[in-house]
Amino acid sequence: MKKIVLTGGGTAGHVTPNIALLPCLLEASYQISYIGSYQGIEKELIQAAGIPYYGISSGKLRRYLDLKNLSDPFKVIKGLGQAIRLLRRLKPDIVFSKGGFVSVPVVLAAKFCKIPVIIHESDITPGLANKLAIPAAKKVCCNFPETLKYLPKEKAILTGSPIRQELLSGDAKSARSYCHFNSEKPVLLVIGGSSGSKVINDAIRSQLSTLLQSYQIIHLCGKGNVDTGLTDTAGYAQYEYISTQLKDMFALADIVISRAGANAICELLALHKPNILIPLSASASRGDQILNANSFQKQGFSYVIEEENLAADTLQTALSAVSEQKDRYIAAMAESGQIDSIQTIFQLIEKELAS
Repeated sequence: MKKIVLTGGGTAGHVTPNIALLPCLLEASYQISYIGSYQGIEKELIQAAGIPYYGISSGKLRRYLDLKNLSDPFKVIKGLGQAIRLLRRLKPDIVFSKGGFVSVPVVLAAKFCKIPVIIHESDITPGLANKLAIPAAKKVCCNFPETLKYLPKEKAILTGSPIRQELLSGDAKSARSYCHFNSEKPVLLVIGGSSGSKVINDAIRSQLSTLLQSYQIIHLCGKGNVDTGLTDTAGYAQYEYISTQLKDMFALADIVISRAGANAICELLALHKPNILIPLSASASRGDQILNANSFQKQGFSYVIEEENLAADTLQTALSAVSEQKDRYIAAMAESGQIDSIQTIFQLIEKELAS
């Protein structure tokens, strides 16, 4: 039996592509293990999928001044030692990394143990974790054609991003019942990322009475961000995070408002969902979401509002524009010629093992 270790974490975007690969790997009789952080979101998601999970010490890689920058390198070193011991015990034939800070010690440990590594970069420009991991990788998968110029030519492979296939089989009727909605108004699905977005949450709630005149709203607001004062508001369903029912909510949604994480927007593309993207600002990130959003806007897949410009009037303008041009957005996404990412990456794994 072939053995594979998957790694990646910190946000749902560093986990869900790995989850998308699971059915294909299981069908091919791979023995799968997952290495992540002790308490990251990846632990909950992977254990729910029934995959053996191993937590290691990890330190966040920051580009800004923080006292934790003094202690976190020691956490990474500790995690490297733990990852080496785990890989020697698990004896995988290959490691597949989706990135995030927890993946760095695992990838470096795999190189130390002479285990081949394939990594995946979802954003247009490589994140810091993957920049550190690229020298140890045999191949580097990427999501956007624009990314190829940032990667070593001999390692770069355009694969797209693996999409969980269950998202394509949602039941709108089930979501309508779950949210206690009727069929009289269209549904707006708001997603602020796995940890939520205060900016988006505040913008939606400040305009809630106005928005509810035209829409029913599903609001995925992030852990600890449910507003209990709005719990009984008719036509408004708020949740910290949704897993099982997400496919049904996507099926029910007429328009989606979302951050511009690469995996999130690729799911919207696969589902052909008209969308408004509000990328994380450059002041709060390395600007990857802005690049992602601009790429999708240029291709006609999305309407973009910069976070700094998010206000009542810009939100209403965006909703009106997307609502009026829904068919144009859907047609552009349908004609995008997406890559079968799961099979492309699986064949890459198989080829590496055969070499």
